[in-house]
Amino acid sequence: MTFRQSAFSAVLVVALSAASAIAGPFRDAEAQLSQAYADYRTALFQTNQKNQAATDSALAGFTIKWSALAAAWKANPPPQYADDSKLTETLDAVTRIAREAQTVAGQGDLAKSHEVLEEIRDRLGDLRARNSVITFSDRMNSYHTVMEHAFDMPEMTQASALEHAAVLAHLAKDIAANKPSGVDVAAFEAALKAIEASVAAFQNAARSGDKAAIDSTRKALKQSYSRMFLRFG
Repeated sequence: MTFRQSAFSAVLVVALSAASAIAGPFRDAEAQLSQAYADYRTALFQTNQKNQAATDSALAGFTIKWSALAAAWKANPPPQYADDSKLTETLDAVTRIAREAQTVAGQGDLAKSHEVLEEIRDRLGDLRARNSVITFSDRMNSYHTVMEHAFDMPEMTQASALEHAAVLAHLAKDIAANKPSGVDVAAFEAALKAIEASVAAFQNAARSGDKAAIDSTRKALKQSYSRMFLRFG
């Protein structure tokens, strides 16, 4: 081996070692966030289901895990967010929103608590976007944004239905192509098929121009999305 080859090999080893060192804290931070986010997803789902006990339990779990995460990240920011000047602001905002949601839920207004909680999804999405981090949750959030818009429209024309259905079909393909690692494959595939079926039904209704069918299928989109979001999103 020549001197140049030896030098190159040494540099490569150092580079790989550095990348490995970064990958550990990167993955650990995302895993910690994923664990807290699982309770957050449950809280969103249970507030929608108007289940007081399950909501209280999920919110308690999330606030405990988030408190630990926020303290750890403030003391030693993970590498993917270390240069984010708004990291502390985001961590504190999520803490504030979670406490507000707990207070509102404790008063029995689960619908309002659900609305309050929605902001956390946006805050975390913004955090990742600022730092060029893309996760499965971001793909689910993109789908959710379009789905909610379709669901909330007072009336939907055929042209609008066709447009929304086409975008949802594209986003569903993106979800399918980016399955999160370490999940129950059979459960994921079942949830994915439900989403794909609901989008296909919406597309068929849009193509037919049947207003009643468009309205029923666009409203049915939420059910399949909720199952996927609760388990994997």
